[in-house]
Amino acid sequence: MRGDLSDNIVSIKIEDGSKRAISLNEKSFYGKIESDCLQLSLVEGFYLLEKGRLNIFEDNQPCDEDYIRSLLKSQGLYARYIVFRDLRDRGYVIKTGFKYGSDFRLYDRGRNPGEGHSDYLVKIVFKDYCIDVLDFSSYVRVSHGVNKRLLLAVVDEDFDITYYNVEWVRP
Repeated sequence: MRGDLSDNIVSIKIEDGSKRAISLNEKSFYGKIESDCLQLSLVEGFYLLEKGRLNIFEDNQPCDEDYIRSLLKSQGLYARYIVFRDLRDRGYVIKTGFKYGSDFRLYDRGRNPGEGHSDYLVKIVFKDYCIDVLDFSSYVRVSHGVNKRLLLAVVDEDFDITYYNVEWVRP
């Protein structure tokens, strides 16, 4: 399947009779459908490229994995990709968490976006990142306020991930 990269969006044209792009959205919950295209984030597109399910082109030139990886790194998105890949490989459905001030919304295994609300908000930080206590408190407060659990994904310099399930406790 072909995807065209423009402005960090990978667009897959939904052609007449082709159900593959629609299936990626409806069954696997990738991206969003806009008119006649399935639009994927660069992170989602790279994941599908690595899995051999998508070929990405930019200006009609094929993009290899090294090129897309370098784009992610240059834009500070590589840690986001590493966490996305790890969680997706574990069977979770992942959607953007932008409106909650987090990196992702996460649906537990076996649950889908159309079947209810997400279970987790995922916030990604680097191991050497100094997190302000007020910022941390706001992450926890928002997740608690929308009945989700906060999953803090701490990424080290080797891009290894440690997850912390953070809960709000009333003293």
